[in-house]
Amino acid sequence: MKKTILTIIQVAVTLGILGWLFRDPERNREMLNAVTQADTGWILAALFIFVIVELLAVWRWQVLLKVQGIVIGWWRLTALMTIGLFFNVFLPGGTGGDVVKIFYLLKETPGKKAAAMLAVVMDRIVGLLGLIVMAAAFIALRYGWLTQTRATSGLLYLLIFLFGGAIGFVTVSWVVTRYNLIHLLPQRLPLRDKIVELSVAYTHYGRAWRSTLGALIISLPVHLFSSLQFYFAALAFEAAAKKVTMLDFLTIMPIINTLAAMPVSIGGVGVREGMFISLLGDLCGVDKATAVVISLTGYLVIVFWGLVGGILYLFYRPSTHASLGEMEHTVAKLEHQIADAEEPPRAER
Repeated sequence: MKKTILTIIQVAVTLGILGWLFRDPERNREMLNAVTQADTGWILAALFIFVIVELLAVWRWQVLLKVQGIVIGWWRLTALMTIGLFFNVFLPGGTGGDVVKIFYLLKETPGKKAAAMLAVVMDRIVGLLGLIVMAAAFIALRYGWLTQTRATSGLLYLLIFLFGGAIGFVTVSWVVTRYNLIHLLPQRLPLRDKIVELSVAYTHYGRAWRSTLGALIISLPVHLFSSLQFYFAALAFEAAAKKVTMLDFLTIMPIINTLAAMPVSIGGVGVREGMFISLLGDLCGVDKATAVVISLTGYLVIVFWGLVGGILYLFYRPSTHASLGEMEHTVAKLEHQIADAEEPPRAER
């Protein structure tokens, strides 16, 4: 019921924002005119850049899997990554892709399911930390530029608040690990299994800190190239190409990508376009029509590769297909098993 309500809200928000964005016939004509005059060379470059992003993410994942003694070829991991992208793009909630990747990775590693799960957990952590490091560097460099207006300042402070919450959650799980406090966590504590899961991952990957640091370093170009994908999309439109710089996009994209990933709308559609209007309009002087077209073009690059992932999913073998509900149940069950395995016997408490 909760998922159904969330989906209904996301659909309503998405349609509402899109209706607001496309309410002006004159702006719609301007957007259509911009699209017809777009430089397809830069759009193709954006498509290619996204391939680099995915391959770097696969490399990072492969490094973390090897720590657990799991060796899977590039093709299989790339297929899993792209299939996960398909579910992220086309399913409400934003977590479907992760669940699908974990489910099929477990099928690839039947004897090391817990180890495979921990590799995915650490992949999330180093990806988040890489994003925070990149965002912090550019925010420090261009704080004055980002806070020129109330709207852009609000977006920046919301990002800082979310990053603060993420760092706090990671810190709590690290303290639980450092001082062996798992047994003190109440059984009904929200996100208890997640905290225990993180603590177990720290224990495993702390011993292999060189590989973990290497994965973190790989995360930096992942996020950099992800920003360049939208920059190349902007260069396709003459009205923006003369007003924006690469540094502008490296600064604003961590804000946009993070906030668009919140489960407010489907795939961040509408929310992303609103932020492009605010950030590119207020900070770079890009008109609203062009800002929306840039956002949609960059997002359609992701959708294109997501569709490729959908095709791969249809032919993915040897794993048999399952419903998303079954996948979620399998992943949740394994998370609980990992948490129970770390729980000391009652006689020892």
